[in-house]
Amino acid sequence: MEKVSDQKTAGAEKKKPPVIEIKNVKKVYRMGSERINAVDDVSFDIEKGEFCCLLGTSGSGKSTLLNLMAGIEKASGGAILIKGKNIRKMSEKQLAKFRQRYLGFVFQSYNLLNSMTALENVEFPLVFKRIPSRKRRKMAKDMLIKVGLGTRINHRPKQMSGGQQQRVGIARAFVAKPEIVFADEPTGNLDTRTTMEVMKLIKQIARDNNQTIVMVTHDPRLADFADKIIHILDGKIQSVELIEHPIDEFESEKESQESAATKEKQENLTMPDTKNSVQENTENSGIPILENKTAVENETKEEENDKQKTPEGNRPETAKNNEPNKKAGRRKGKKEESSL
Repeated sequence: MEKVSDQKTAGAEKKKPPVIEIKNVKKVYRMGSERINAVDDVSFDIEKGEFCCLLGTSGSGKSTLLNLMAGIEKASGGAILIKGKNIRKMSEKQLAKFRQRYLGFVFQSYNLLNSMTALENVEFPLVFKRIPSRKRRKMAKDMLIKVGLGTRINHRPKQMSGGQQQRVGIARAFVAKPEIVFADEPTGNLDTRTTMEVMKLIKQIARDNNQTIVMVTHDPRLADFADKIIHILDGKIQSVELIEHPIDEFESEKESQESAATKEKQENLTMPDTKNSVQENTENSGIPILENKTAVENETKEEENDKQKTPEGNRPETAKNNEPNKKAGRRKGKKEESSL
């Protein structure tokens, strides 16, 4: 029994294979007699749901490496395994089907079709998946609403700003819920404010759906959004940096809003409800609030009128009985004075 339980524990502790495995990958370009090693013997792994950033300067080989991983270019050597399958050995037809099924892309230049509306651009990848028209239109619309473009679904790319076009590009990349999304300088044509908004959006959608992101950038600020940063120079990996607490500004904002709402709710619960307590007491007396108030006022007025209008003959007997005592007291006082 102990051996069986030990085997089960070992099996449970066995780690799942990485969603992407890069093993001794090379890419050589020939220019006449010269050989250029754009990617030189690179190896690393990316786990499922991880946000990985390929960081490097222009000409470092980061974009070439991304193209090799996405199957857009063929590697000169090594192995690229995605979901356990070596894409280097696939034919163009097999690669097309594989990309269609598992991969999504966000491009620096948006790559939107100007003849189509935002809705049609986002819907386009779903056509190749043979999703029925009504369903894919709903999926595209929901995704555009999610990226904040619910009022722009019928706009064409030229009628939108750069940030809005990139949001359409993000919606198109994520609409089919691919397991892996490749992003090549996704904010390269955007201003700083829009850049931060787009980065938060990409990360939030990926985290909500446990999707893997592989992003290329030259900007260290954007790299801080990643869980893993792979520094590349001259086609080689210089270092791999793991970020324990990556930037999650959208999460901190969300948490602060939730905590504020919770605090307000708690304050409302602890605060005594005067209105309800008054109403409860009144209901117990069987008299509505307004009627109760009026009855009290009327009763007070009647008492005052009775005091003013009551004749001497109709006074209570206790009052009459007290008058002789008062007269007797006055007479007694006079007698005492005279005796003095």
